[in-house]
Amino acid sequence: MKARKAVEEIDPYVPGRSKEEIAQEFGVKKEDIIKLGSNENPWGPSPKALEAIKEELNNINRYPESDVELLKKEFARYSNVKPENIIIGGDGADEILDTLAKTFIEKGDEFIVPLPSYMYYEFLFKPYGAIPNYAKWNLETNTLDLDSVLDAINEKTKMLFLCSPNNPTGALITQDEFRPILEKTNKSRGGVCDAIVVIDEAYVEYAEGTNVNLLEEYDNIFIIRTMSKVMGLAGMRIGYGISSPEIIEYMHRIKPVFSLTKLSYVAALATIRDTEYIEESIKKGIESREYLYNEINKMKSVKVFKSYSNFMLIDIHNTGYTAAELTREFMKRGMIVRDCTSFKGIDEYYFRISICTLEEDKKFIEAMKDILNE
Repeated sequence: MKARKAVEEIDPYVPGRSKEEIAQEFGVKKEDIIKLGSNENPWGPSPKALEAIKEELNNINRYPESDVELLKKEFARYSNVKPENIIIGGDGADEILDTLAKTFIEKGDEFIVPLPSYMYYEFLFKPYGAIPNYAKWNLETNTLDLDSVLDAINEKTKMLFLCSPNNPTGALITQDEFRPILEKTNKSRGGVCDAIVVIDEAYVEYAEGTNVNLLEEYDNIFIIRTMSKVMGLAGMRIGYGISSPEIIEYMHRIKPVFSLTKLSYVAALATIRDTEYIEESIKKGIESREYLYNEINKMKSVKVFKSYSNFMLIDIHNTGYTAAELTREFMKRGMIVRDCTSFKGIDEYYFRISICTLEEDKKFIEAMKDILNE
């Protein structure tokens, strides 16, 4: 059976490897593996989320409620917006992205992604006939190449994806950089097109700053958030979007009604209300990130990128290893890190690590020193 041309041309998305895969391939105990490859919260979910899940288990024979207004109100409170600015997805932020494509993309529309960045944008949009138009990040300075983004905008541009903090570089985009992009993509402000500027804030808590205030000035912003990172619910697949009521209303016409399961709903509600858990997760995550950055920065053969997320990119051009070779050395030692070769706009000499507990961080640093003879 022949697939559609758009599907045949898609490069498969390459996720981080699982503990099960590493245990089987390298003969290490699953329980001893340290996972630094998927940008998760290593301290686990909120105890209140676990309790809420237990209480709801006996009801999983029933369909979920289609009315998620209470959760919308909690996300709105947390984000300092109104409930009508919120849409919730049941497959993490990925469902929100897919709904954006289904709602607004016509075949032949263009979308802009500065490279390197999160590749799932392209994976989700190409099947709808959208055409990628690449801008770039400046890896030397770890900043957005603003001119490349502005030059890429044209009358066919329908959407732009700006990840801040950017994955995999960890860099932030400033509001002084967002504003000229928002102006040029809004015809009512003299722009060349009407396009939605998607600001991916999946890691916003670690950055300790948001761009939600720009919603008051611009109606073509869409902010993506997730509960898979600081909120500790990666396995529950919950994401949400923040935008103008008009954009949100259009998306609700397309979005599946029962996309949140009963268990994901109660887990999300309990977690977003658990202020103490969220604050502690942020604090420990930043402490882990800064420890890793400071220790790796002492090593002479690598360059570590300053990050405002829960991960960091490492340049290994001077180590004598490729990313594939180095990640394999870590896997032999029961540690999962992310080979970044699959990210467009980056070569085979970069890998990415994410935060762990301080005890695990120290084990990773010792392993890295051993591998690199530092």
